[in-house]
Amino acid sequence: MTENKKNTLFQRWLLPGFLFQSVIIGGGYATGRELVEFFLSVGPLAGLVSILAVTVAFSFTLSVAFELARMTRAYDYRTFFKQLLGPAWFVYEIVYIALVILVIAVLGSASGELVGYRLGVAPVIGTITMVALIGILVFYGTTIIEKALAGWSFLLYATYAVLIWSFLSKFGHKIPAVLATDDMSGPWVLGTIRYVAFTATAVTMILFCVRHMESRRDAFVAGVFAGPIGMLPAIFFLLGMIASYPAILDAPVPADYMMQQLDFGWISVVFYIVVFGTFIETGTGMIHAINERIDHVFLERSTVMPRWLRPATAMFILFFAVVLADRIGIIDLIAKGYVALAWIFLGVFLVPLLTVGIWRISRSE
Repeated sequence: MTENKKNTLFQRWLLPGFLFQSVIIGGGYATGRELVEFFLSVGPLAGLVSILAVTVAFSFTLSVAFELARMTRAYDYRTFFKQLLGPAWFVYEIVYIALVILVIAVLGSASGELVGYRLGVAPVIGTITMVALIGILVFYGTTIIEKALAGWSFLLYATYAVLIWSFLSKFGHKIPAVLATDDMSGPWVLGTIRYVAFTATAVTMILFCVRHMESRRDAFVAGVFAGPIGMLPAIFFLLGMIASYPAILDAPVPADYMMQQLDFGWISVVFYIVVFGTFIETGTGMIHAINERIDHVFLERSTVMPRWLRPATAMFILFFAVVLADRIGIIDLIAKGYVALAWIFLGVFLVPLLTVGIWRISRSE
């Protein structure tokens, strides 16, 4: 196939991975609390094995999802699940909206705690700032969102590299002894399945990038790269957390706990800005997926989605999420909400994708 000059190698193979990382980081491991619930809670060694297994599972799952979307031209989750679930596609939409509200509630709560604690202002200031910035990005649409999410991913890699390298340099000598205490008896396989089921569904938020893929090879290579791109920061983050095990288990925001142990001074300000930006990335990606689904309905009716409707949709969702965050709090939201939704997504996304999805791909030319 002759390469389309408009679709660069970066867009076809690497951009999907950076977008995937952008939408999972805020709700998946930026605070570290998620890593505690899904991995560290089953033991340090078991958690490390589990997160490596998750990385491999992501590569396989995303390869299948990208190819199914590419060959059916399903660039929004509504079209994608019509291909995967048929008439039952709306079940996913109900669960997805619940997921969006839950994750943004977690981000709102984390933003409030981060800004409130660090700047000594009311937590609601951090939440409102996050909401406003998400609304602005959503207003400008796909092109700006692709650039913003990919660009911030590079900054995040650099910042987390400094944090984890510094933490491991200071406390890494404790890791072998901590790992030696774990006999792998914790339910790490169960944790792996739950995390993959819950987090891999983020691929439906970035289906718009599949437009860049020109062949089955592109889809599979993009999927293979997406697993490590998405999870390498989490793997090193978990290693740093293991050095503080078990004290870190009770920290509401483990990333903040680690930063306090380092006493970085002004560098910590950069870290908090980057973490705050990951919250905006994830919230933007999730809401943008809903807007893309609405936009597709307008296209089916040969009309154009009003530009004002994009930020209006964002504000509507964000309002309910902020109320939820204020009433429940980050620890309970993650411990109860994430685990419950993980089992639901196993049934409405992961199992159908790895059965019906693979069957459809195998039968296509």
